Amino acid sequence: MDSISNTNYHIHFQQESYTQLNKFIASKQPSCIFILVDENTMQHCYPVFMPQLETDARIEVIEIDAGEEFKNIETCSGIWSVLVELGCDRNSIMINLGGGVITDLGGFVASTIKRGISFIHIPTTVLGMVDAAIGGKNGVDIGHLKNQIGVIIPPEMTLIDSGYLRTLDKRQLLNGSIEMFKHGLIKSRDYWQEMNQIGDDYFSDEFEKLIYESVVIKNNVVRSDPFENGPRKALNYGHTIGHAIESFCLSSESHESLLHGEAIAAGLYLESYLSHLHTGLSTADFQEIENWFKKLEMKLSFSESDVKNMLELMTHDKKNVNGEIRFVLLESIGSFLTDQTVPEIDVIKSFSML
Repeated sequence: MDSISNTNYHIHFQQESYTQLNKFIASKQPSCIFILVDENTMQHCYPVFMPQLETDARIEVIEIDAGEEFKNIETCSGIWSVLVELGCDRNSIMINLGGGVITDLGGFVASTIKRGISFIHIPTTVLGMVDAAIGGKNGVDIGHLKNQIGVIIPPEMTLIDSGYLRTLDKRQLLNGSIEMFKHGLIKSRDYWQEMNQIGDDYFSDEFEKLIYESVVIKNNVVRSDPFENGPRKALNYGHTIGHAIESFCLSSESHESLLHGEAIAAGLYLESYLSHLHTGLSTADFQEIENWFKKLEMKLSFSESDVKNMLELMTHDKKNVNGEIRFVLLESIGSFLTDQTVPEIDVIKSFSML
């Protein structure tokens, strides 16, 4: 697979990833390489990665607890302290080996320690490969509010090796694939249909090709609008409601926590319903999306009080302007509109579709 260029960095695939990584390390001659992992990637991915690394530089591994609940400033503070204790300087490199939490948080830590050191993303989940590690967004949550603190600073490179996907269970694989479906909904009907046809064959050459195409879609959007002033907002389709569902379930004692992609799948469905009401998404297109969502067999049910709490969470969405909740909505599969407002009563009504 050919490498993909962004404005300031490259995305490399499969074995070429390690060739380019070792070439970069040899040229930089870092004082230390810090490898950030969580308990899962330490067990399953670190042993796969280390034989690919060719360097005489000092290596230090920093391991954190796995899970969205640890993507916060407290975790960052602990990592910053460890980096200082281990002699991190401006010539150090941080390699973020893990899923979206590791790349989001690791990129933020690296961007801020010593006013910024070089970092490299090696995503080990579908979600990391097609979304979190692409585009330079790095950040952490405040409480249960998603990605409230962060910076947009690109890595030196992102390295995608689909072999890491074999360390994941089917729930995690489906979780990441939701962002791939989203890319089809906002940018390509053909891609959306290809995703629907492939089913759950996550280790096929066809799925690897779809990962590559998903990276191309996201990268093209990011290159056109690196700081999210316009078209890049489209990548938030499904996320206004989806993030609210994810945050609410994470903080609720009466609801099971959802993976990011699971919550976004519900957000895609409900925001498609709003698109059908307000921006011309056809009945046929909406039914396609509804059929896709129903096949996921997600059992979600929220009370009127729950929905009110999620509406409050939506008021903190980063796309909002002057206190108004702004949505990305579809005109059709493959075509979107940003900065859309809808009546609150319709947002509440959408939850009855679950």
